[in-house]
Formats: sequence, C-alpha cells, structure tokens
Amino acid sequence: MRIVITGANGQLGSELRDLLAGQTSRDCFFLDRQQLPLEQTLIIQDILGQYQPDIIIHAAAYTAVDKAESEPELADRINHLASEEIAQYCRIHGSKLIAISTDYVFDGNSAIALAEDAPVDPVNVYGLTKLKGEQAIQKWLPEGIIIRTSWVYSTYGNNFVKTMIRLMGEREEISVINDQIGSPTYARDLADAILAIIDSGVWEGGIYHFSNEGEISWYDFAVAIRDLKSLSCKINPIPTTQYPTPARRPHYSLLDNRKIKKYFGINVSNWYESLKDFINT
Repeated sequence: MRIVITGANGQLGSELRDLLAGQTSRDCFFLDRQQLPLEQTLIIQDILGQYQPDIIIHAAAYTAVDKAESEPELADRINHLASEEIAQYCRIHGSKLIAISTDYVFDGNSAIALAEDAPVDPVNVYGLTKLKGEQAIQKWLPEGIIIRTSWVYSTYGNNFVKTMIRLMGEREEISVINDQIGSPTYARDLADAILAIIDSGVWEGGIYHFSNEGEISWYDFAVAIRDLKSLSCKINPIPTTQYPTPARRPHYSLLDNRKIKKYFGINVSNWYESLKDFINT
C-alpha cells in the first residue's frame, strides 16, 4: 500500500510520521510545502502522479486563521482549489482520500454537539475556504472521507497547549477566553483514528467528526494545563469581546463523534485523559 501524506511537517503529519515509522507493509511518502506547493494548483496532480498513491491523507492546509482575513485568495487556493485538484486526481486514478477539515465551518450558534449534517455557515475566511474545500471533494469524489476536527494540539508545531505552558512559566497572571466552547483534539489521537479507518477494512465515504470527548472552554483547558503541569500562574476568565482578533471565532463548536465511532469502531478518549497523556510524554 502506497500512502501520500500532505502537510508532512504539521501537527497531524508529524504524528502520522511517528506512528508509521518502521512499518514495512506500507510505502509512505510525507510531502511538505516544498515538495507539494499547494498554492501552485496546476502542478499538484503531476506531483501526486510521481508517487501513484493508493491513499492520500490530506492534512495540509492554510491554518493562519487571522492572517487569512487579509490573504483570502491565498487561503482559498490552498484550502479549496488544491483540495479540488487532489480530489480530481483521486477520481481519475482510483485513489482513496482522507481529508482533514475543521469545526470552523459552523457559525457557533448551536447549543448542542454538532452532527455532520448540522447547518454550516462559516464566520471567517478560513472556515469558508475549508468549507469550499469540503464541497469540492464531495463534488468530485463522493466516496472520499472528510474528517472535521477542532482545537488541535501536539508535541509538534505551535498550538494552544504549548503556548499556555510557555506563558504560564513566564508570567504570574494571564487571561483566557471563557465563552468559546468546544473540545480539544490531541493530534496523536486523530492520527490513530485515521490509521484505524485505513486498517478497518471498511470504507464509507462522507463527512465525519473527530475531537476528544467532553465540553469545555479555552479557560477550562488552560486551567487543566496549569494544574497538570503544577504551575502557579493565576488565570483570569474573560469574554471574547475583551480579546478582539481579525477573524471571528465560533462561540460553540463542540463536535458530535457518534458517527465515526459507529462506522469505524473508533475509540475516542476524553480530552482530559488525552491532555494527561500529552503532558506525561
């Protein structure tokens, strides 16, 4: 089996590299932004053709949420048009596709965990470009699998957990938003889930949700990080209005994981247990 993983140096791509290291049953090719420049859409299919993948795990994306507000064309090219090229390649060559999307396709006005068929209405450019990418994949490759995830963190890259640990080590007091609700995702858990889908022998196209279980705010998350790291920093809860950003964020984007558990038998850990695993590694 030949697998191409895009976003090789990102959080998910790096976790997949660790999990797949040393496996002889698969030929894995990890492509970074130099090897697969997604903004150059005209050459994407030619590059993929050099690897002739049986499966593509499309983890690469333009993820600078605030910067996307001032670079909408670049964000669209990478998140939407490049995903369309990858889906077209898979359709032409019979490759399977697992593509990663985001909770930011929702407007944040829900009060219950969001199922895959919940109405979508992004409130920022990043979410819109990811939604258009989803729609392009579904148009060209309805048998493709799209996994929406949220609040991703990892040993690799820049993320909320690592930022909080750094800030709480430097400062006596910080403020964290307490009115944005969802659930974090340990990228290692998501990588495990993707490989479990590939190994399951079941392939059911469509959209799936995956985040760690449990409903929390960013403030709750920060408090847990502090306590697990035995830090003494004071954390003040603040509303979103006190921390303006160029891009709006959905206030509520908790994902309902029942579908992915039902179809693929995926075990989804509670966010606190995964955070403990991360901090203890």
